[in-house]
Amino acid sequence: MFRYIVKRILMMIVILWCAGVVIFTLTYLVPGDVASLMLGKEATVEVINQKRTVLGLDQPYLVQLGRYMYDTFIRLDFGDSWIFSSSVMAELAVRLPRTLLIGLSAMVLNVTIGTLLGIFAGTHEGKWQDSLVMIIAMVFISAPDFFVALLLILLFSLKLGWLPAYGIESMACYILPIISCALGGIAVNARQARSSMLEVIRADFVTTARAKGQKEKVITRKHMLPNAMMPIITGVGGGLAMVVAGSPVIESVFSIPGVGAYMLAGVNQHDYPVVRACVIFFALFCSVAILIMDLCYAFLDPRIKAQYSKGKKVK
Repeated sequence: MFRYIVKRILMMIVILWCAGVVIFTLTYLVPGDVASLMLGKEATVEVINQKRTVLGLDQPYLVQLGRYMYDTFIRLDFGDSWIFSSSVMAELAVRLPRTLLIGLSAMVLNVTIGTLLGIFAGTHEGKWQDSLVMIIAMVFISAPDFFVALLLILLFSLKLGWLPAYGIESMACYILPIISCALGGIAVNARQARSSMLEVIRADFVTTARAKGQKEKVITRKHMLPNAMMPIITGVGGGLAMVVAGSPVIESVFSIPGVGAYMLAGVNQHDYPVVRACVIFFALFCSVAILIMDLCYAFLDPRIKAQYSKGKKVK
């Protein structure tokens, strides 16, 4: 089991390394001169060249890439923002708790509510409860996150006045962003959990348990759910990726100064150290989620335990 964990951690490091190379290359290939954009149209050629030298943009691609990879992954230094001249690491440390609060809270709602709705729909196949859950899931899967966020603002902030529409003055400001992030994931997890339950519900061991006279709740809890968890865990990993991908949009709609909004500001202003650092953070977030998902696989699937037991792979 230890070898399995080490292997997954090494894979996570490779993913982060590749993400660093890709995001640096993409920002390097973006057309336009960053120094000219920063200094404006009135800047002279000499001043622009001096700015390029200060930023290190006059160096060849491989030299810039090597320096960036060394600073980021060896020294753990993301550099300073080109626009605000502030430490990117310090800014991320301030903004990170807000993004994690929204993302992790939305993920908890995704897993719990989505799984419960999927189990409820799967155990009521063909009935009105099943149809109602699937209709609701289809609506929220089809609706973009920003559209749902705007509807929630119109209803709960402007019409009812129950919740604030923007800002971070209190914990109430996070309720609408968390719900906006969670609704799409809840719908995806509900559909995945329903499909898994329908596959398991027709299995021979479920028929045998019913023939022995066990109660339906016991069959669902002890027999169906453990065997249906593998596809559900996969859906949870995909839902986490959706939460991470949607955080820039949600934070912009609700004016939350988090990592996602920081990255969008960096993109709009060609502040590439900010963009690169935020992308690395999102890659790390997704990699850790995948690592946790793989560990859940190993815990639930005895074949993985047998494969890595006693230091030998079972063919």
